[in-house]
Amino acid sequence: MVMKPIKVELKEDDLKALEQLYHQTKDVRMRTRAQIILLNGEQCLVAGAIASIVRMNEVSVQRILHRYQTQDIEGLKDEPRSGRPPKMTAAYLEKLIATVRRRPRALELDYSVWTLDYLRDYMAEQTGILLSRETIRRHLKKADITFSRPQHKISSPDPDYEVKKKRSKKPENS
Repeated sequence: MVMKPIKVELKEDDLKALEQLYHQTKDVRMRTRAQIILLNGEQCLVAGAIASIVRMNEVSVQRILHRYQTQDIEGLKDEPRSGRPPKMTAAYLEKLIATVRRRPRALELDYSVWTLDYLRDYMAEQTGILLSRETIRRHLKKADITFSRPQHKISSPDPDYEVKKKRSKKPENS
């Protein structure tokens, strides 16, 4: 089966938009798709030559060129995919972050420090959505919130406690 070559005509505005997309996007697939259009429109390369440069098959390159011709830059975006929607919504994440930034005692809970288990159970009670500890941990890490083991500090109401503590740490030989 011989495929008819596709030639994309790029106007100056299209070229600027594609170059901006290529240089500024963090989405690798979008960058590759913009590169495909630029190679075809600027350098007049055919799908087979472009496919070897971007390490794709020729049919995929042709599909991208065709989508660009019919939909412009919008055609370079990912199409909707099937599958279950994610449980972690933006609203859930916002509530999760707001919750973890409050002390459990302030929420009238029986503990002083959040653990992933406590947080998971509390959020399930509040939202009806039960996520795994790891899912919660990963999303909090993206928000620069990490859990560490609590540091236990031994203290005493005795005013001379610090002096006595230092005295007990001195070596016996002195």
